[in-house]
Parts: sequence; structure tokens; C-alpha cells
Amino acid sequence: MYRFLLSRQWVILTLVGLVLIPVMIKLGYWQFHRHEHKVAQNQLIARSLAADPVPVSTLAAPGRDLPRRDMWRTVKATGTYDTAHEVVVRQRTAADEQSIGYYVLTPLVLGDGEAVLVNRGWISAGNDLTRFPDVPAAPRGKVTVTGRMMADETTAASGIKDTKGLPARQVMLINSKEQAKRVGRPLLGGYVEETGPKPAGSTPELVPEPDHDSIGPHMAYAIQWWLFAAAVPVGWIVLVRRERRDRVTAAAKKAEEAKEAGEAREGEAAGAARDGGRPAEPAGSGETEAAGDNATPAPANP
Repeated sequence: MYRFLLSRQWVILTLVGLVLIPVMIKLGYWQFHRHEHKVAQNQLIARSLAADPVPVSTLAAPGRDLPRRDMWRTVKATGTYDTAHEVVVRQRTAADEQSIGYYVLTPLVLGDGEAVLVNRGWISAGNDLTRFPDVPAAPRGKVTVTGRMMADETTAASGIKDTKGLPARQVMLINSKEQAKRVGRPLLGGYVEETGPKPAGSTPELVPEPDHDSIGPHMAYAIQWWLFAAAVPVGWIVLVRRERRDRVTAAAKKAEEAKEAGEAREGEAAGAARDGGRPAEPAGSGETEAAGDNATPAPANP
């Protein structure tokens, strides 16, 4: 009763199921690895934020990429702002994650002549995106900045396209190597996301601390994919049994109909046999006999 599995329809259905199972398992592991990455990143952020502040030069150096282990570390930098080489970073959101504006990026010249980029915070974009916005003035004189150490942004890591031909002093990515070409002095790799001191006014709006509590839905997605993978063979078995049951039922019904038809034919044959065993009366015999009884003999010819 399982020969139907060799039909075209069932062969295709079985092959599709065999392909879906490993694909779903792989998707489940992909989500699981994303969950592990998120958990590890949250732990790194928490450790970095809880660590004591260190001088920025102990973590960063000109032309050197910031190691991942040093991301979000609290650093201190003392120097004077180089506002002549200040730029704004386009298409950045405020703390409400809805308002679009700019990050203000200003080089801070350190005592040894090197400089580090400082993200002083967020400002509104305004109405005219073709000109340099009104940026709150950076503090004058020597200042000590506290902030989170961040790695240079790249298109591959951030997903932000590094658009060319932007208005003057506007950029898409925060990248120390690119800005070093403009500033004309060595820039430490990465940049500082300022956390203090707070600006005198309400702007620039300091970038909030990164979320390191939520882990996202990746683990739930992984379990869902694995359940889907397990459901494929279960569903296949259910469909096979249902098909077999339907075929058995259909075969039994067909056999019953054939039996009833055979019994009906046998009944008709038996009736015909009974009718054939009794002599048939000639047609019109009754009328002849009746006519004979009532007939008057014809007179004899003299």
C-alpha cells in the first residue's frame, strides 16, 4: 500500500522535505551564533564601561586599528580642540532613535602634537542639508574629555555607504585614517565618544550609553527554525499515513461496490434461471381454445 510513494508527486514532496531539513537546521545555528555574539558583546560592553578610565594614548596609536577588546573602554584625553578641521557626520539619530541629524566630530590636539577625533554629540539637521550646520562652539583652551573609545567606522562593519561628493565638511563615516588626510597631523586610530563634561547648553546631545542588557530574539528564532526542521519529517509521516488511510478506504469502498454489483448480477441471473425452467405458453393459445369451444360445426355437404 506504500507504492504511491514512488509517484511523481510524492517523490518531489519527499525531496523538498529532505532539502528543507538541513537548511532549517543551518538557519537555526546561524541565529544561535548571533545570540552568542550578542551575549559576548553585552559582556564586553559591561566590562569596558565598568573599567577604570585610562589615558587615550594607552589604547590607541596613529594608523593602528582599535582592537575589539578595547571597544567601549572609558578613556581620558587632555588637549585643545581644532575647530578649523571640525566636520559633521550625516544621517545619525538622536537618543530617541527617530530624529535624524549630525554627529559633531572635532579633533582634539594632545600635548605631544598628535590628535584624536572626538564625537561631541548629536545636533539637529535643520532645513538646509547642503551647507555646514550651525554647530555649538567647542570649549576654548585646554580641556579634559572623558568618553568611550570606539573603532573606526567602515562600510563593511557599519553598512553605511561612504558617499562621495558631499557638501564641504560633511562625511558619512567616522574614520581616523580618512580624517588624518584633512587634518594634516597624526590621528590616533579610532575615536572618542564623549561622555563628559556635559555641554554648557542643551546641544550637542551626548551619545547615550550602548544597550548591553537586551539579547534580542535570536535564541527564540533559532529554536523556531529547529522546531520547523523537526516538524518536516513528522508532517511527512502524517501525510503518508493519511494518504495510505485514504487509499485503503477508497479500495475498501470500491471492493464493496464491486461486491454489491456482483450480488446484483447474481440475483438477476438466478431470477432469469427460475423463469427459464417453466414451459412457456404459446402466444394466443387461450384465444384459440376459447374460439374452439364456441365454434359451431359446419354443416356437411349433401
